[in-house]
Amino acid sequence: MRRCATDYSFLDDLKGDRALTRRDFLRAQARGALALGAAASGLWLPGFALAEPYPDIAVAEGGAGPATRAAVGLLGGMEKFVKRGHRVVIKPNMSFANPPERATNTHPLVVRELVSMCREAGAKRVLVLDNVLHSAELCLEKSGIKEACRPLDDPVHILNKRRYYRRVGIPKGVQFKQTDVMKEVLGSDVLIAVPVAKSHGSTGVTLSMKGMMGLILDRWVMHTGHDLNTAIVDLCTILTPRLAVVDATRILTENGPYGPGRVVRKNMVLASADMVAADAMAVTVGEWYGRKFKPRQVKHIRMAHERGLGRMDVENLRVKKVRV
Repeated sequence: MRRCATDYSFLDDLKGDRALTRRDFLRAQARGALALGAAASGLWLPGFALAEPYPDIAVAEGGAGPATRAAVGLLGGMEKFVKRGHRVVIKPNMSFANPPERATNTHPLVVRELVSMCREAGAKRVLVLDNVLHSAELCLEKSGIKEACRPLDDPVHILNKRRYYRRVGIPKGVQFKQTDVMKEVLGSDVLIAVPVAKSHGSTGVTLSMKGMMGLILDRWVMHTGHDLNTAIVDLCTILTPRLAVVDATRILTENGPYGPGRVVRKNMVLASADMVAADAMAVTVGEWYGRKFKPRQVKHIRMAHERGLGRMDVENLRVKKVRV
């Protein structure tokens, strides 16, 4: 049964300010040691010398393709993530037989730009993979992703047969202990998550983390046999993208993930090497069910932060923005 837009029971109530994490402490300690060492030696260091060279989160505003390239560029470019000879899997949303304007699938130009950038970085092979919810043929056609990538050797595939999967354990799983993962993902060097930002009736939002469910054979067991938010975080302990690129060119703000629903154009693409941070930033920039939410109100994002999979405290992260 689809959840009504005024029911927020799937979101956590606002908590108090987060506690300082161990990562925060170690980072501050390291910076302090560097500054003290410089002072002891009589060396003056400007403020930027203590900063890391790239932001934690990149936000680019503009057309889908140029914004994608600009966002990844702010992080150091695709060559920072993909090396010559790498086998790359790109995971978009393409589960629904809907056109791009419905915002249920990743914008095809975002996907195409990522494929191009991976090729430019010297990738040996690039595959765009998903296990879809509607007819595979219709999803490939209606989403526009296959057609957009056709000039790039047509790397788009729907894998929904058991022979494409291998059973693996989830050693750090709290509830979700094993599943069948796409063999191509297990054999890849780099996994890139590229979800569209949209609402979800069970988890509030569906972004990079929840999108990993499209790389396993049986996602329904996560809904019926486990607490869904816990299972999502469990899955992300073995499926951790090296790069997360969130398509926020338009956001399905309610009635997701299927739609139709209210679509808000943001003309943004977000990127981060930390998928939790990318998802948290998407929550921050978006409007959900007619109102704003904090990342910590989305249970699987908060749980991933608490379990050390990434950072949700975007206010304490380095964010760089550009308009193209």
